[in-house]
Amino acid sequence: MDIERFIAALEQVAPPELAEEYDAGRIGLVVEGREEIGTVCCALDATQKVVDAAARAGADMLVVHHTPLWSPVTTVRGPTSRLLRTLLAADMNLYVMHTNFDHAEGGVNDVLAARLGFTGVERMAAGLVGDCSLDAEEIARRLPGGGIRVYGEVGTIRRLAVVGGSGFDPDLIREAAGLGAEAFLSAELKHSVARASSIPCLEATHYALEAPAMEALASRMGWHYIPDPPHVVVVP
Repeated sequence: MDIERFIAALEQVAPPELAEEYDAGRIGLVVEGREEIGTVCCALDATQKVVDAAARAGADMLVVHHTPLWSPVTTVRGPTSRLLRTLLAADMNLYVMHTNFDHAEGGVNDVLAARLGFTGVERMAAGLVGDCSLDAEEIARRLPGGGIRVYGEVGTIRRLAVVGGSGFDPDLIREAAGLGAEAFLSAELKHSVARASSIPCLEATHYALEAPAMEALASRMGWHYIPDPPHVVVVP
């Protein structure tokens, strides 16, 4: 398939207009390679390990959720230089679908909701609220990456809010509570936000919340998924 047709197909999956403003210039084709696309790899992050694995697989395209070029590049040295050398030497394209995939149907939050068995789903500004019957232990079991941290007292949660990635925003928490959420699941929780929250906060890792959607996308599209979980150890 030529790259223009391939990109058009990706834009059907995650329309660029769904992306948040801060993603401008950071999604879509961020590194250009060959024009014919045959072998496609997919991962959450374009880490060196992932890019090396994609190169060994002979990938023409690597599709990721997080761009490795978030800040403007003014020098090409160190890890950035090594990563770009690997991509360019392999003539590999790198395509990013970030907040547009968060908001898309079948995207990050929809996959999370399916994993947690949500019914009665309502959409928030940047996530979902759904009915369930889960305790914290069962939520942790259904997510990859080993455990969650719980701020507040929870038993069986009958209605849960989820925001993939870093979603602990006070406005979102208030929105979720207004939709009947009894707890809020996301990543990267600040102490001040946890203390001010009107409902318990369940903190998973960024990887645990977003990698399942990229794996599901790879399965759906017939791509090769490359797992690369961070090494996280919880010390009691």
